[in-house]
Amino acid sequence: MGIVDEDVVRVREASDLVAIVSEHVQLKRVGRAWSGLCPFHSEKSGSLSVSAEKGVYYCFGCGAKGDVITFVREIEHLDFVGAVEVLAAKAGITLRYSDRDEGEGRKQRARLIDAMTRAVDWYHQRLLSAPDAAKARGYLRERGLGGDQVRAYQIGWAPEGWDELARSLKLPAEVLTGAGLGFINSRGRQTDAFRGRILFPIFDVSGDPIGFGGRIMPGADGPKYKNTSETAIYAKSKVLYGLNWAKGAIVAADEAIVCEGYTDVIGFADAGLPRAVATCGTALTEDHFRTLKSFAHRVVLAFDADAAGQNAAARFYEWERAYEIDVAVAALPAGVDPADLARSDPEALADAVARATPFLGFRLDRVLDQANLATPEGRARAAEGALAVIGEHPNPLVRDQYLMQVASRCRIPVEQLRSGAFAAGAVAGGGSARSGAAAEGSPGRNGRVAVDRSGRRPSRRRDSPEIEALRLLVTDPDLIAASLDERLFADEVNLEAYRAISASPDLHEAVQATDEAAADLLGRLAVEDTEADPADVVARLVEEAALREHAMMQIELGTADEEIVIERAGEMGWIKLRVEELHDPATSAAAAEQLLAWLLRRPQEIT
Repeated sequence: MGIVDEDVVRVREASDLVAIVSEHVQLKRVGRAWSGLCPFHSEKSGSLSVSAEKGVYYCFGCGAKGDVITFVREIEHLDFVGAVEVLAAKAGITLRYSDRDEGEGRKQRARLIDAMTRAVDWYHQRLLSAPDAAKARGYLRERGLGGDQVRAYQIGWAPEGWDELARSLKLPAEVLTGAGLGFINSRGRQTDAFRGRILFPIFDVSGDPIGFGGRIMPGADGPKYKNTSETAIYAKSKVLYGLNWAKGAIVAADEAIVCEGYTDVIGFADAGLPRAVATCGTALTEDHFRTLKSFAHRVVLAFDADAAGQNAAARFYEWERAYEIDVAVAALPAGVDPADLARSDPEALADAVARATPFLGFRLDRVLDQANLATPEGRARAAEGALAVIGEHPNPLVRDQYLMQVASRCRIPVEQLRSGAFAAGAVAGGGSARSGAAAEGSPGRNGRVAVDRSGRRPSRRRDSPEIEALRLLVTDPDLIAASLDERLFADEVNLEAYRAISASPDLHEAVQATDEAAADLLGRLAVEDTEADPADVVARLVEEAALREHAMMQIELGTADEEIVIERAGEMGWIKLRVEELHDPATSAAAAEQLLAWLLRRPQEIT
């Protein structure tokens, strides 16, 4: 199921990888490849290498690798089909789908997205110019939202009429209802879903409009906010308002700010913090965490975390551990929305985010700040309440760190608290300590392994002949393919990479067909230049293989009958002589050819 393979190949071949990557980072020519700063991790010197010839990229700092489709998937956070569709649109290629139902599903999504796009524009133009939107424009100005913000966020106005959108856009009934833009009333007439509301369009991560958040005018009847109902393209428990605009800033800062309102997102951006997103009328969910983990390691909550803590503390801790996200809380002034603070004191808003407290520390401070620590009884009650909060955390090392803080503030010996704290923690469930930073060489974000701490590409040494042979095979197979065989490869990863590239029509299929370690190796080699002499590489490769076999023969003959030892002595002498000839330019090629033929004839075991 998915896009027809031929169309995927057409899209990949029609896409200019250097041009696509250059939309996000500046590249410069280095030899046969292009180099620049990697967009997938922070670095000061470029470790990203892009091969236009092979259509692949590789980062020597974080291990990011792949082709143009992989790059678009990771940079835009799309699935495979979505990335191919984006590239197909750029190249003007019409895609075919291998499953009729899937193709119809994509077409249906396209129809709904098109309807939403038209609705966003219609509502937006209504707000900008319609006489009946004058009060809405005035209200937005009072909230600090002028024309620039209205246009940037495509804010709109839904008029009071029952069916003005439906009559203007003339949408089929199934599209109107399918997109959540309206419904069919009891009289069988199309009716708009939003009336008399300021509308904030909600976009998915790739920038497609999928829903609306509607704010009623002050003094009007009805709920303050109304969201698009659940549709095939909109699920409020999974969507984060503003992520389409904020994702770049979130990745750059490795931090996302989560707030509650659409105007809060805009306020954060106006205050110089363009990494804010908002939930769409729902509490923060696991799906939201699952989405945010692709962008950042830290989430700062900028809403009523007291209420959230009462209801979701245990889940927050589990999500922190499961998705490797640190949750912190910005200490905003009581009763002040981020949007209001952004207008009145943007520096205070930025400072609140910068001084955000870890979630457990925030909850603990609330308990202790509200307690009477002036009396022994008050300190004892405060300690008991603090222990209950600490006990919810699954990590015993984290619990113990906060336990020492409680002991200090309540003036109670820490040893006296520890037994009770660990008993409380046992109820919440144990957990292993999470390292604050990945060890050098350990897998980092997206499972990648950093090559060195600076993120710089390591200097090239003379690699093993197996690696040099694979590099030549990837770069120009015609130079070396006929001289290679899998018996020349002793390393399992190198052997798997050789098998993959030998059995595949091109590098892309080889990477897809093999395991992760071999795919990573092939991806790295594909962007590396080589000046190695094929004949020299083959000679070194054959020499190593021959010497391995020679050593194995010596071991095997140690327990063999005397007749076999005498019989094989001549063969072993022949091997040593050919190996010596490998080092003489005049005899090297012939010796390599003879040794390779011998290696291919040699049985796997001596009996």
